Amino acid sequence: MAKWLNKNQKNFFRQLEAHLKYKVAANSKIQKTVGDIISEVNTRGDKALIAFTEKFDGWKVGAAKNLKVAKKEILAAKRECSQEAIEALKLAARRIEEYHLKQIPQDKRYSDSLGNQLGWKWTPIEKVGLYVPGGKAAYPSSVLMNAIPAKVAGVEKIVMVVPAPKGELNPLILAAAEISGVEEIYKIGGAQAIAALAFGSSCVPKVDKIVGPGNAYVVEAKRQVFGAVGIDTIAGPSEILVIANDSTNPEWIAADLLSQAEHDEMSRSILVTDSEKLAKAVEKYVEKQLKDLKRKDIARKSWDQNGCIIIVKNLDAACEVANFVAPEHIELCFEGAEKYVEKIKNAGAIFVGRYTPEAIGDYTAGPSHVLPTSGAARFSSGLSVYDFLKRTSIISCSKKGFEKLADATEILANEEGLGAHSLSVSLRKR
Repeated sequence: MAKWLNKNQKNFFRQLEAHLKYKVAANSKIQKTVGDIISEVNTRGDKALIAFTEKFDGWKVGAAKNLKVAKKEILAAKRECSQEAIEALKLAARRIEEYHLKQIPQDKRYSDSLGNQLGWKWTPIEKVGLYVPGGKAAYPSSVLMNAIPAKVAGVEKIVMVVPAPKGELNPLILAAAEISGVEEIYKIGGAQAIAALAFGSSCVPKVDKIVGPGNAYVVEAKRQVFGAVGIDTIAGPSEILVIANDSTNPEWIAADLLSQAEHDEMSRSILVTDSEKLAKAVEKYVEKQLKDLKRKDIARKSWDQNGCIIIVKNLDAACEVANFVAPEHIELCFEGAEKYVEKIKNAGAIFVGRYTPEAIGDYTAGPSHVLPTSGAARFSSGLSVYDFLKRTSIISCSKKGFEKLADATEILANEEGLGAHSLSVSLRKR
């Protein structure tokens, strides 16, 4: 059963904070294992990739060239998929592209009062690596949500890696790649795939940034290679917080909560409501729906360990709780939700109204479903076009502008003890 809390209780926020802390075992073993794998791939290249792939994915690779997915294999996989699934992927792809096209920023140049030319320009990252999970479930939607914003931003080369247990790939994963315009795909997973993208090998090209979700080993690998290569985020388990009142069907809310619980045993589902009657009804429906879920064992463990029902005085108090949690997904699942949007300060994505389940955002709404987790919404945003662009400042001083700024520049340089800085200015004044 989920944990119950009441905002009017003494030390409520302390209790909530304690509940929000994941019970994670010491990860020193994962850190060492990942570090060893990265070192091996960095020094031995393709030989290490082959050895790790054969060990962890259980298929005979042979030559490094066999790690790369051939174009004909991608097209054949697409033909294996149902037309219904292909059309759904295409619909999602169109909507994701349309949304992200509206995010493209503009270059800017202007003249200041001294006649200096200032501004900035946006430049796409040249090469991006996309990690796609291939463990407990296959997620073709993740291919779309990562690759399409990169394409819209103008990324020239996307290199996709995906684990292939027994050498087999989910056809929908390859179909999603083809629809997204990803042509270079390798059957490599785990920390070894991240290392290959970060440092390159004879087979796998080195990239400039790595995006995409993965298990604890993948997350740790991204952490360790950061600096040598850019990364999107250090993602934790999926989260949803639903704010609801008596205006919403409790059966709907139960399904929304379970939509995150079924992802992973560590996923978190939270209901915040001003109605104890609704809360009890939701809890009843959660138990009922759990019985029929394909991933009921995962969802059950997630709900029992990390689920939470919070009773508050009113919807304003609910928003206060939501901002404290700063979850990946927030549903404002009640009548008149629009006027509460501005009260939400910390969230990866806000789903407004009774007819906007989080699942719509996972697949077809348009925004990327790659969002900050574990409270990171306090300081970061979901994946977008901006993650694949670099902003470069442009500075061009006129003679008059230089002369007006020179003295202050010299003073500050000397104050910091940086003589060459000062000299580079004083020489131009002579």
